[in-house]
Amino acid sequence: MRLPLPQFEIAKRHPGHIAEVIETSTTEFLAQCLEPEDLSFPAMPPFGSWVKAYDEEAANQIYGVVYHATTSPLDSVHRARALGMSLDELREQQPQIFAMLKTEFSVAIVGFVPMQKGRKGAKNRNGNGMVLSDSPTERQGQRSFYQHLPPRPPQVHQAVYRCEPEEVVNFTSELDWLRTLLQVSGVPTESLAAAAIREVYNLRDLDRDWLVQAGRMVSVLLKDDYDRLRMILAQIHP
Repeated sequence: MRLPLPQFEIAKRHPGHIAEVIETSTTEFLAQCLEPEDLSFPAMPPFGSWVKAYDEEAANQIYGVVYHATTSPLDSVHRARALGMSLDELREQQPQIFAMLKTEFSVAIVGFVPMQKGRKGAKNRNGNGMVLSDSPTERQGQRSFYQHLPPRPPQVHQAVYRCEPEEVVNFTSELDWLRTLLQVSGVPTESLAAAAIREVYNLRDLDRDWLVQAGRMVSVLLKDDYDRLRMILAQIHP
């Protein structure tokens, strides 16, 4: 029987809180989606979308791009099998199915921003004294973004949030994150870079000047690899 995972009450969880770190390394982390309250599968973040995790001990907010996602059984013994039912039929006839699956996604780290340590007695703090605003984007304009790997990745069991559009727009004003993304190993980096650029381009309300700058940055980074450059540019299709 599946044991329930400890989770926040829905009233206390920020709507952007979608997952929790379950594995971590210097360049990336693996997160498991939190279970929805209704009978449905957890929302799988799209390929190339932007997420963040709070490293409470180091007081850093770490940004990354989703490059792989899976939905699989909780154990490695019992595999899912085809049932020939719609989602509504599954909810009615096989509701236990939704409790037997997990959704996980891998994130390539592309940068971070130092966070403010809270004072003792300050409201809305977490257990380590870090100030957490009601909105993760609060005071983003006053923070310094660093587009390189952080001193350390987020710890296991740290919360993972969707990035708000304003955060992604602020973070991608500079384009050094593309260099880090193109160095991710074991993934289709050309498709990943193109997907991340498309995502930012849409969040920037189709800012063509930014898109041209991104294309130029990719051209510089791949000046000696025309085939990879061509693949990326062909997949951006604005």
